[in-house]
Amino acid sequence: MESLVELCDLIAKNPTQFSEKIAWICHRCPQPESMLMGSPKVPRSQLNAILAVARFLSKCPNNDLETPKSIFLAFYRSIPASFNPAFWPQSFSNESISLFFNDFLNYTCKAAELSPDIATDIAGFTGEIVLQTIMKADSRISRVFLNALCLNFPPILPDDGDRLVSALLDRYGIAVPNSVREGISTTPDAVSAHSSPLNVNHYQSPGNEASIAWKSSVDLLDGSIVFNDGGDKRDLTSFQEESVEILENQELVFKLIGQILDKVVIDPKILEQVRVFVKDQLQLMRAFLKIRKRDWTEQGQLLKDRINIKLSVYQASARLLIKTLSSLDTDAKSSKRLWLGALALLIEAAEACLFSVWRKLRACEELFGSLLVGISKAAVTRGGQLLRLLLIHFKRLVLVSCAQADTSASSQGAMFESVLKTCCDIVEFGWTKDRCPVDTFIMGLATSIRERNDYEEVDEKEKRAAPAVQLNVIHLLAEMNVAVNNPEVIDMILPLFIESLEEGDASTPGLLRLRLLDAVSRMASLGFEKSYREAIVLMIRSYLSKLSTLGSAESRTQVPEATAERVETLPAGFLLIAKGITSNQLRSDYRHRLLSLCSDVGLAAESKSGRSGADFLGPLLPAVAEICSDFDPSVDVEPSLLKLFRNLWFYIALFGLAPPLQKTQVMTKSVSTTLNSVGSMGTIALQAVGGPYMWNMQWSSAVQLISRGTPPLVVSSVKWLEDELELNALHNPGSRRGTGNEKAAVSQRTALSAALGGRVEVSAMSTISGVKATYLLAVAFLEIIRFSSNGGILNGGLSSTASQSAFSCVFEYLKSPNLMLAVSQCLTAIVHRAFETAIAWLGDRASATGQEADIGESTLSIHACFLIKNLSQRDEHVRDISVNLLTQLRDRFPQILWNSSCLDSLLLSMHNDPPSALVNDPAYVASVRSLYQRIVREWIIVSLSHAPCTSQGLLQENLCKANAWQRTQPTADVVSLLSEIRIGTGKNDCWSGTKTANIPAVMAAAAAASGGNLKLTEAFNLEVLGTGMVSATVKCNHAGEIAGMRRLYESIGGLDNMPAIDKSLNLDLPVLESGASVQHPQSKNESFNEKLLSRFVRLLQKFVNIAEKGGEVDKSSFRETCSQATALILSHLDSDSESNIESFSQLLRLLCWCPAYISTPDAMETGVYIWTWLVSAAPQLGSLVLAELVDAWLWTKDTKRGLFASEIRCSGPSAKLRPHLVPGEPETMPEKDPVEQIMAHRVWLGFLIDRFEVVRHHSVEQLLLLGRMLQGTTKLPCSFSRHPAATGTFFTSMLFGLKFCSCQSQGNLQNFRSGLQLLEDRIYMISLGWFAHEPEWYDLNNNNFVQTEAQSLSVFVHHLLNERVDSSQLDSNGRGLENGGSMNDVKDQYHPVWGQMGNYAVEREKRRQLLLMLCQHEADRLEVWAQPVGSKENSSRLKINSEKWIEFARTAFSVDPRIALSLAARFPTNSALKAEVTQLVQSHILEIRSIPEALPYFVTPKAIDENSTLLQQLPHWAACSITQALEFLTPAYKGHPRVMAYVLRVLESYPPERVTFFMPQLVQALRYDEERLVEGYLLRAAQRSDIFAHILIWHLQGENCVPESVKDAASAKNSVFLALLPVVRQRIIDAFNPKALDIFNREFDFFDKVTSISGVLFPLPKEERRAGIRRELEKIEMDGDDLYLPTAPNKLVRGIQVDSGIPLQSAAKVPIMITFNVVDRDGDHSDVKPQACIFKVGDDCRQDVLALQVVSLLKDIFEAVGLKLYLFPYGVLPTGPERGIIEVVPNTRSRSQMGETTDGGLYEIFQQDFGPVGSPSFEAARENFLISSAGYAVASLLLQPKDRHNGNLLFDSVGRLVHIDFGFILETSPGGNMRFESAHFKLSHEMTQLLDPSGVMKSDTWYQFVSLCVKGYLAARRYMDGIINTVSMMLDSGLPCFSRGDPIGNLRKRFHPEMSEREAANFMIRICTDAYNKWTTAGYDLIQYLQQGIEK
Repeated sequence: MESLVELCDLIAKNPTQFSEKIAWICHRCPQPESMLMGSPKVPRSQLNAILAVARFLSKCPNNDLETPKSIFLAFYRSIPASFNPAFWPQSFSNESISLFFNDFLNYTCKAAELSPDIATDIAGFTGEIVLQTIMKADSRISRVFLNALCLNFPPILPDDGDRLVSALLDRYGIAVPNSVREGISTTPDAVSAHSSPLNVNHYQSPGNEASIAWKSSVDLLDGSIVFNDGGDKRDLTSFQEESVEILENQELVFKLIGQILDKVVIDPKILEQVRVFVKDQLQLMRAFLKIRKRDWTEQGQLLKDRINIKLSVYQASARLLIKTLSSLDTDAKSSKRLWLGALALLIEAAEACLFSVWRKLRACEELFGSLLVGISKAAVTRGGQLLRLLLIHFKRLVLVSCAQADTSASSQGAMFESVLKTCCDIVEFGWTKDRCPVDTFIMGLATSIRERNDYEEVDEKEKRAAPAVQLNVIHLLAEMNVAVNNPEVIDMILPLFIESLEEGDASTPGLLRLRLLDAVSRMASLGFEKSYREAIVLMIRSYLSKLSTLGSAESRTQVPEATAERVETLPAGFLLIAKGITSNQLRSDYRHRLLSLCSDVGLAAESKSGRSGADFLGPLLPAVAEICSDFDPSVDVEPSLLKLFRNLWFYIALFGLAPPLQKTQVMTKSVSTTLNSVGSMGTIALQAVGGPYMWNMQWSSAVQLISRGTPPLVVSSVKWLEDELELNALHNPGSRRGTGNEKAAVSQRTALSAALGGRVEVSAMSTISGVKATYLLAVAFLEIIRFSSNGGILNGGLSSTASQSAFSCVFEYLKSPNLMLAVSQCLTAIVHRAFETAIAWLGDRASATGQEADIGESTLSIHACFLIKNLSQRDEHVRDISVNLLTQLRDRFPQILWNSSCLDSLLLSMHNDPPSALVNDPAYVASVRSLYQRIVREWIIVSLSHAPCTSQGLLQENLCKANAWQRTQPTADVVSLLSEIRIGTGKNDCWSGTKTANIPAVMAAAAAASGGNLKLTEAFNLEVLGTGMVSATVKCNHAGEIAGMRRLYESIGGLDNMPAIDKSLNLDLPVLESGASVQHPQSKNESFNEKLLSRFVRLLQKFVNIAEKGGEVDKSSFRETCSQATALILSHLDSDSESNIESFSQLLRLLCWCPAYISTPDAMETGVYIWTWLVSAAPQLGSLVLAELVDAWLWTKDTKRGLFASEIRCSGPSAKLRPHLVPGEPETMPEKDPVEQIMAHRVWLGFLIDRFEVVRHHSVEQLLLLGRMLQGTTKLPCSFSRHPAATGTFFTSMLFGLKFCSCQSQGNLQNFRSGLQLLEDRIYMISLGWFAHEPEWYDLNNNNFVQTEAQSLSVFVHHLLNERVDSSQLDSNGRGLENGGSMNDVKDQYHPVWGQMGNYAVEREKRRQLLLMLCQHEADRLEVWAQPVGSKENSSRLKINSEKWIEFARTAFSVDPRIALSLAARFPTNSALKAEVTQLVQSHILEIRSIPEALPYFVTPKAIDENSTLLQQLPHWAACSITQALEFLTPAYKGHPRVMAYVLRVLESYPPERVTFFMPQLVQALRYDEERLVEGYLLRAAQRSDIFAHILIWHLQGENCVPESVKDAASAKNSVFLALLPVVRQRIIDAFNPKALDIFNREFDFFDKVTSISGVLFPLPKEERRAGIRRELEKIEMDGDDLYLPTAPNKLVRGIQVDSGIPLQSAAKVPIMITFNVVDRDGDHSDVKPQACIFKVGDDCRQDVLALQVVSLLKDIFEAVGLKLYLFPYGVLPTGPERGIIEVVPNTRSRSQMGETTDGGLYEIFQQDFGPVGSPSFEAARENFLISSAGYAVASLLLQPKDRHNGNLLFDSVGRLVHIDFGFILETSPGGNMRFESAHFKLSHEMTQLLDPSGVMKSDTWYQFVSLCVKGYLAARRYMDGIINTVSMMLDSGLPCFSRGDPIGNLRKRFHPEMSEREAANFMIRICTDAYNKWTTAGYDLIQYLQQGIEK
């Protein structure tokens, strides 16, 4: 139900917007048709819905929705049907039904009050509903409904009133028992015993009733009213005959008739009948009330219940009687008689209540109150005609109530309060109508207190006991004066009270005097000057009189009342007056009087006996505190008042009344009322400093309050320390503590030294006298207590200014000239002690929230602003102290760095002239200005180093303010300062260490916040002033646009008369629809805001829609719109309008969410810019903005965007290299580049860290928001992106989390220690989890980004190194010392994060060291990637012993086995590590079956030989990569059935098209396929894919040739293999279905015909061969449109260009080149492109296939890691024995061909082809040559291709290099393997001319080339095993490259797995240097030119 109530309240605010919601609620209600048809059973949900609809109508009755009204009225009409119990749910009790009806009728009445239409509709049904209810009164539920009607009666029709009253009288016509009426002999106007109480014919005349009523009244004071026993027996019997049900019915009837009388006017006859009935009831009441309790037959609870219900009946009858009389004509004579009779009856009834034995019952008290309400109404009726007669009799009633009331001052009872209220009402009314009887009434009451009793026969003790009536009359008169608040009434009574106090019985101590003093103080507190002055003089004289008996014998025999007067009554009166008076003049007078009294009391008490001073002065302190609460001590104070303040604090220090300055144990004695209870004064001072507190704690609080309003105790600016005589005057001449008492002086100096924290030794105070020491102690108490009480904020105005800082008082003492050295030291120490106290006070509130946190921040700001202002003081000593304190304050509370008030004070103070500049002192002015410049510079630099975003935002805001102040430009000081400050990613001297600004993500956000148009992926060096002024100008322009538009809109009256709008503001403002009704007129400003708001909301939503649809958001438009929207929000905040909060909230939310939706770096830059603007210009929006950003951040996590794109397809290289080199199914790449979103997250994260630094020390709310973000971010299981480009951002987020966790030691998050420890554990878990995958590389072609990635990790490492373990929470075993507050006590238990664990602290340290080592290694890796040509050699070589490696492996495995496997992959040559990981894998084999990387640790040749049981796990193991599976097909694994089964399962799991790439290796696997398992796989895959089958057949045909080198040595096994190939081929063909067979035949026939052309040409002369090619091509026809190029299955052949046939040069062979027309299989089939292919006959192409496989793998690797390296693995396919097809690289020429047309080298050729050096086309071609040369350099290093003459080097049309012809690779070379080409790759002189213009390997292009080579080599090393496995599978193929040496071993050596990344990088650098223009390269080109004619 609560949620429905909240929903209804929300709907009621805007019913149109939430019409669907109210429709939903209405749908849940019982439908009108079903309700009107009968009595359906209504479930609880429908009842709740009905209540919700009723509540909605009660809050929004005038809505246009008809459905809620119809449902509500239908249910209202059907209420009689609810009297059936079956209507209600079974769980509904009477109480539940009652609550339902009460709520429903309450809402009904409210809706009727607000809407006349609804009231009319309701009134039409109410009469009938109530009549039906009365008729069904026997029903339990109907009675519940009637009781609910008594509380809330809906409107009724005028005609229904008579019917309802008559029905009630008829249905409940309960006659009073006859015996009761007969037995009432004391009733003055008794009626016939046989008359009915409802029969008007037997009613006596009103006149007789009135006269008899007054005559029957008795004088209560004389005691003449006697409740005798006569007739009581009959009365009792009669009353006992009444049943409780009859009484309840009577009460119900009276209440309902009263409700009806409130709604309508009924017939006078019926009204008279009702009046008679209720009158009779009241007449019976006296007889009922005089019956004694013991006379009743019933007792206990039954009797109490009967009495309560009977009294309730009387109460209802009394109220109804008044209502019946109120409806009479007030001018009629008969009404006067009726009122007189009723008045007499009410007073007698009230008197009866007072004397009743039941008067203590609450029901009786309520009855009495109702009777007095009636009396009060009678008094004011008929213009007060009854007032005189009433007051005569009412006085007796008042005196009786006072006589019976309790004398306690706290509570006299409910009856007394009712009498008091009635008296006030009558006096207030009569004072203006008829004052004379009121005067008489008041004076009669006042004189009653002076009546004396007969004391002759009583002792003195009885004399002192004042009668209760006197005490209570005094209290009543005092309270009446307070309530009436009339000075004339006070002037009547106060003189009588004062006279009694001075001359009467009250002149001596007693209760009467105490009560009179209390009354006097109450009247004085009303603030009327005359009464105030009379009272205060009396009270002060009374208090001073108590001092006269001090120390005398009389004081020992004082009565308790005398002590109570001094300790309680008079101090309470002083306090009451201080609270009450409001006149500034009176408060000033009272302040002076109280302080004078304190001074007199202190002097008198000290002169009598010092030990009693606190008892007399202490009680006055609360009043002094109250009267000083509004005193501003910063204003000029009169010397006389200042001396009184000084005297007060002197005595406070002397008597030890101040709270202790040192925190000690809680006080043991709370209050002292005895005068001799304290020890010698020598110990008082020390105890006052150190505690415990000896007095009433209220006095301590009062001293703290007084301190806030006390001015500095500097009486004279010239001579602040008064003469010895003046200070001695504060002592009595005979006092032992005078100047001559050295012992007392020493004790005061000791106390002073203790108060100063020992900063000044007692020995250094020898020149300070005792009174001076006391004075200084008073100063110390005052100034320190100022800060301990409320942080040091003085009383003052509403605005928080520096003048409110208590430091303004502390420093005042230091300004006095010619101070003694000791005094100066003491005053300086007081300043420091006060500062320490302020720091402690502020620190205690670090964890505060809400208003308390705001107070703390305001206090901090005020103190900082004062210290800044105080830097301009003329005294250098004061300036030095101010600088010191300001620096300490800034270091302890860094949040002041970003406090706009402090920054404004700094900058304003810097360029304002010093206040003392009026004195012509240039040196002083220059000194102050220089000081300000230094402070400002430090301030800005420190703030930028912690939070550069917010700092820049504040500086920009300050510059905006300067513009607003009409300053054309900042002053020269500001300009010179800011222009020197720069921030950026380059070298920065402003700060060092692990400042926040060293985090690259934060600096990226800072660049965005600056507003400068910077590329965040590039290095930048930002000038704070320049960008700040530009951004400030832009912001001011946007704000000006909004303000100008608003003024224009207001000036011309809206849009109707508005001229053309400036298009730059993008204001497509909506026009109101015609005929639209405006219910509530709005101001022009609100209307303008609405239109702008709706426009900006639509624009921002449009940007979001574009981004969601994959479109590109225009950066400038988005930034412009966001900036304008931000300016609109800020302009709305500046205005005080409260309208459109929801709309502005929506706009603010969109501004926070749009960058997250768009998720691009540009959008996020804009977001950071406007967020910084918002939180800087409006800090109050900080929590709102942060809350939205946290929600948006978590939304990106839920939707897996950017940093949280955890899908494999977004993981970068590992996704792109699946399944060839990485395990897993291949997936489609994401539409949006994940790196872009990661970069957006990076900027966003930087801003959040910036905000964290700003709010971490003061805003718990925002810290908790950030904590929520981090909790959601680190929620397990981990969902971070695995993309290598996310490394820096990931570890920055982890750093953020660790920094947040460090807040547990600051105090503001100490209550969340356990939660923070768990968060820290999760961060460790996730950070270690980052290393669960093998290290990857990724390159954005941007060295700065890579450098920042390395720096991000380095900062994280630095934080780990400097992380402090909270040793205070750990014992030696790492267990927590606090109960439940730490996770450190988790030992041998289940940890929420780590699972089952041992010693928490030990294992935590192991994990930290492991994480530290991994992060250091990763940072070194990234550093190498960022600076590949760096000179560091072994910086990353970790010095770790074997035992530590084993510990690392075990720790890693315990966290996640994948981490241990990745650890071994990072250090592949570490034998100890590998052995331990192997052991861990094998011992936990069942737990890691989902990790394919673990295979090499138990699937080994040794395991195969031993047939290890571990191999039994292979059927359950996750699939590995294809290259990993290929390794298991090698002979070393002997075709083990379990291994082979696993390999085939892996291959089966991947699509055949993906496996096709490794067809040569699979064919070779048939050599070892003894169980014919591989063959089976090939056959199955061939059935799944036609292309796979075709490629397989071509490779099988190509394997039928045996190279010459192995023909003679062909083994039997090779023969078996060769014999198997045609068998497999035929089995594949036989398995084809008809369609597949048709495709196969057409494909193979077509290309067999083309290939056979080469054999036809062999006999022909060379000059005829081209024509022969044409003839043969013309014979070939295309058979179908599904033929494809064998070398590129994705290219469909559309025809042959018959003129394209070219015979190529070759020894004894005739290769031909033919061009086909092809289309892309998956592309546009109308886009036909040429593709040339070479068909060779007599050449073995298989070695080229292997080489190009490696090149293709390298190309995939380079692309996956983002390296801009170019390789072109053209297609080669062997189609038969020594036959094959080779793709021609398009648009290329060989270097030899290029040399045929020019004599120049490459440098000159490039200039001819691409333009002059330096031109864009030339440099682009140079760049293309560079990236392709680098790519082939890496490939050449690994493959070692030889025969690199210029005929085998191609250059395409854009300058890229392509290597062809891999006839000599690995260990083979031309010339009988003479290896003449000794360079690892060709880098001839002409090539170096392009790569290195400098010629000495110093140019940028050379560095770029080497860097790419290094990165390419490092990237290839990561996938070394995959490349080697690909090559090693061909080892037995008979290829020439394997004919000599150890090709596989040497290939592995060229990868250098033993080297670290830096060592490998340096190795590659040496390779490049070695290849640079090597002479053997030039020599080989010369040989080729001479032998083959190949141009060099």
